[in-house]
Amino acid sequence: MIRLQTEAIRPDELVAAVRGDGDGAVALFLGTVRDHNLGRRVLYLEYHAYPKMAESEMERLRRQTIERYAVSEVAIVHRTGRLEIGDASVAIAVAAPHRGEAFEACRHVIDTLKKTVPIWKKEFFEGGEVWIEGTGTTTSQ
Repeated sequence: MIRLQTEAIRPDELVAAVRGDGDGAVALFLGTVRDHNLGRRVLYLEYHAYPKMAESEMERLRRQTIERYAVSEVAIVHRTGRLEIGDASVAIAVAAPHRGEAFEACRHVIDTLKKTVPIWKKEFFEGGEVWIEGTGTTTSQ
């Protein structure tokens, strides 16, 4: 399961998409919108993507992770559009026979996704707005 969507993320769908009878672990990561960043009160976020390229890169990351780690399956879902405080913006599920591999692969997926997938975050805060890079820092406007 690789998907960009505007609808709320349903973690149970990701778990069902990756879990098999030979898996003893499913690691699930949810990235959520927080109410502050860089000393400012965040009001909401907007995510923008280049859909075709983003989904292609997410699929490449899924295949790479399965090959590199001893995991059975990987699912990645990222939201686009306006997200409110507390909303899940990204979800990753990794199934594996053992928990260590599942945790390690899940961390690899989120860290790599933030660096390589063409999805951009715009933060709206009290008094302004700014584009945020994958590292959580602002970009010049």
